[in-house]
Amino acid sequence: MSSEEWTPQESDSTSSKLMRKTKESPFVPIGMAGFMAVVAYGLYKLRSRGDQKMSVHLIHMRVGAQGFVVGAMTFGRLNISLLKLFSNVCHMEHSVCLNEWQVME
Repeated sequence: MSSEEWTPQESDSTSSKLMRKTKESPFVPIGMAGFMAVVAYGLYKLRSRGDQKMSVHLIHMRVGAQGFVVGAMTFGRLNISLLKLFSNVCHMEHSVCLNEWQVME
């Protein structure tokens, strides 16, 4: 082996990576938390599903969890698009900066 092996520039811990990713895209952890909440609720309701078949219950649980994740991704993308749009408006009109949501003088 050569002495020039690849080493990471920074030794990030898992928690620091998670915090950095959360700052970059805050809707991903929201989607993950919602997914886990829907799955936990579905498992809690597993006992009292009545005459409903297990497969139907699991399909409903999967659809709910996926819906929450897709919703979080959609709102995150919408948020990014609006911020980019407002930052472009800010650069075009120097008197009003919508990126900061306040009137600049």
